[in-house]
Amino acid sequence: MIVQNPMLRTRVITGLIGLPLIIAAVYAGGYWFFGLVTLIGLVAGWEFERMMRAGGYHPTVIITLTFIVLLIFDGFQPGLRWLSLIITLILLGSIIWQLFRSDSTAPTVDWALTLAGGLYIGWGLSHLMALRQFGDGLAWIWVALLSTWGADSLAYFTGRTIGRTKLWPRHSPRKTWEGLIGGIVGGMVGAILAALVFDLRLSTVIVIGAIIPIAGLFGDLSISMMKRQVGVKDSSNLLPGHGGVLDRLDSLLFVGIVVYYYALWVG
Repeated sequence: MIVQNPMLRTRVITGLIGLPLIIAAVYAGGYWFFGLVTLIGLVAGWEFERMMRAGGYHPTVIITLTFIVLLIFDGFQPGLRWLSLIITLILLGSIIWQLFRSDSTAPTVDWALTLAGGLYIGWGLSHLMALRQFGDGLAWIWVALLSTWGADSLAYFTGRTIGRTKLWPRHSPRKTWEGLIGGIVGGMVGAILAALVFDLRLSTVIVIGAIIPIAGLFGDLSISMMKRQVGVKDSSNLLPGHGGVLDRLDSLLFVGIVVYYYALWVG
């Protein structure tokens, strides 16, 4: 099937090229993982700004990117307790900057999008960063990743083969209930695999494995809603067969938050 489907073949090749980098950074943790997450966040923030400009809006990309980096750093060094200062500086600094802009026809909207893009991307990634900082963070990161990838893969193949009942055509015409059920199964399988490798309790991991595909679905649909409003198909074309970094990151922005609090309160 991979050989006969050029798009699927391209997706798989791109994934296999990027996978070793992800595995190495996740395993190394520390500044290596911080560097990877920051790079991903910067590219996603740049893509968000491009998407909004395609829709006629003009957020300030440098403030959005700064917000993302500072939030990720707060997740990397939560003991510094800089979050309140970060939000204060970005909130006030961004609206003051709008007062001096002469190229914005809708300064309030542009200001709101500047903040929203940074908070949306940076907040999700900061939780993923903070999750890796746990004593058993390596295990929980792999629960999040393997469950998300398992859910995406099985939802895709299930939807293409037996998907009939539309899930939410308003936001994603191709998603089906059958695909969602397949995704939940795939998420549980991915979580179980992580549990077996890292010796986590199966009963604890199976529950989050069933929750992750649902969280990921809302992340996916959220980006679809934004792209539909501004009239773009993908956030960019940086990843052949996948679209942009933000297209691949959408599920994890929700999943990272969900898994962080699950690991904190339950795991």
